[in-house]
Amino acid sequence: MDKRAATADDRTPTPGGDGAAAPLAEPALPTRPPWHAGSLTTSDGVRLNLLEQAPPEPPRGPTIVLVPGWCMPATIWRAQIAYLGARWPTVAMDPRGQGDSAIPAGGYTADRRADDLHEVIEGRGPVVLVAWSLGVLEALQYVHRHGSGQLAGLVLVDNSIGEPPAPHASDFLARLRRDRRATVDRFVRSMFAQPQPEDRLVALRESALRMPLESSIALLSYPLPRDHWRDIVHAFDRPLAYVVTPHLAEQGRHLREARPASRVEVFEGAGHALFVDAADRFNAVVGEWVGSLG
Repeated sequence: MDKRAATADDRTPTPGGDGAAAPLAEPALPTRPPWHAGSLTTSDGVRLNLLEQAPPEPPRGPTIVLVPGWCMPATIWRAQIAYLGARWPTVAMDPRGQGDSAIPAGGYTADRRADDLHEVIEGRGPVVLVAWSLGVLEALQYVHRHGSGQLAGLVLVDNSIGEPPAPHASDFLARLRRDRRATVDRFVRSMFAQPQPEDRLVALRESALRMPLESSIALLSYPLPRDHWRDIVHAFDRPLAYVVTPHLAEQGRHLREARPASRVEVFEGAGHALFVDAADRFNAVVGEWVGSLG
């Protein structure tokens, strides 16, 4: 199984299309959330929390759906909700068991999480799906189960996608079982290369600890081989961007060889949560890329 960034204790061609828009000016983070909270009840009865933001008069174009990583809340995308939501309808989801979503006893499988994503996306198309860390695997499983028909594009953020080289083995699960609170605290702090407010780090840690231990481990134990993810990526028939930190740059090179039209961006000096550490650059890259889709 390929879960390098999902256990993130380890710590390009120009896009096609006409009418690329100039990047939006980076807004200051508001004192109040820029979004309104909504919810969706899945087909198996689980309430998912959704943070939604849209411009007063949305232009023709896609909806952007943001998927967080392992045990992380939708609010980690707050800079992207403010920035992207100023131009396109933007939705950040709390996957089941995360953030302010319900915490069911089951459903912590690649297939069920992909189906949850399908139910969030359904009726919103075309959608640009922006997925980070474990969310990368769930976005790819969504494509595997439901196809690309509702997608305008896919942005995969800082996880292995089955290209070489394979990630190093990790004892993260053993450390979770041995001392969960300390392990999750180290995990949260390791996501950032830039200093973060202590209260935000604590809030992310406590949010991650809401999910039962065995459910959180199930999310890191998808029984699928590395080439499963690679084959989905290679077969994907829509625009794709791969936005990563340097440890995945070689996978990005192999991706470009297999899919020359893919956009690959490597963020030097950023941590795993690169869209927080380098929010201005990330927002500009994704905003320009989405604008170029036409």
